Amino acid sequence: MRILALDIGTKTIGVAVSDELGIAAHGVTTIKRTDLKRDLEALRRIIGQYNPSEVLVGVPYNDDGTVNKRGEGILKFAEEIKNAFSLPVEYWDESFSTADAEKMLIEADLSRKKRKKVIDKMAAAFILEGYLEKKRKERN
Repeated sequence: MRILALDIGTKTIGVAVSDELGIAAHGVTTIKRTDLKRDLEALRRIIGQYNPSEVLVGVPYNDDGTVNKRGEGILKFAEEIKNAFSLPVEYWDESFSTADAEKMLIEADLSRKKRKKVIDKMAAAFILEGYLEKKRKERN
């Protein structure tokens, strides 16, 4: 039950995966976005490597629970992922994932340059950790 999590931005896509048991999340890489075809090809390589059973996409929501404008673009990209890979796609509120990752990296005393290299995959890991925690609670 490996899950691939994505923090989709306009310039990059942060990628994280769970372990086989769906217990732990770890950041894998950051994809620099270019165009739809190349973005999907980069995801195809990662999906081939990790063979996930589902894809989790972080979506920003407004306080009232609606998807914001940036989130609408993310949902469209998620549809492309569904069509390209025939994998189930789940959604998770990622509203504070990047801010939480940034805070943790600052507390770890990483330089701005180093933070920039890992922030997106860390945000994807935060998204995945929240989702895995919810799944664990549902099982108990």
